[in-house]
Amino acid sequence: MPAQTKSLLVASATCLLVAACGPEEMPQASDGRVLFMENCAVCHGADGKGNGPMARAMDVAPADLTLIKVRNDNVFPRVEVLSAIDGYAQSDMTGPNMPEFGALLQGDLIPLDTGGGVMTPTPRKLVALLEYIESIQETR
Repeated sequence: MPAQTKSLLVASATCLLVAACGPEEMPQASDGRVLFMENCAVCHGADGKGNGPMARAMDVAPADLTLIKVRNDNVFPRVEVLSAIDGYAQSDMTGPNMPEFGALLQGDLIPLDTGGGVMTPTPRKLVALLEYIESIQETR
């Protein structure tokens, strides 16, 4: 298949995906906060600083999620954060690793631009959690 045809197919599929999900349906940080409290706060803390109740029992402290942007030259690395949440990026932690959140990968897909200008179908709950984590970033 010629490259031009492939590009046209991708563009068409992206348009259909975007049309099927209006902006009012996009998850907000507040939607992700609920998921964060249910799935992440036990280790990362309610404030995302790595001070949850389970943190003291871990060999390696959970990451301070409010400093992701600071650690990356003031850029929030959406793809890397998504990979860490969904378990695609394997942890090098000793002891219990960050769990894979299968429930966050289920449900409807919505288009998400992870930074390259290409809309990628991504589970809605995963996008909501990403939006929340991005909203709690500190700047320095």
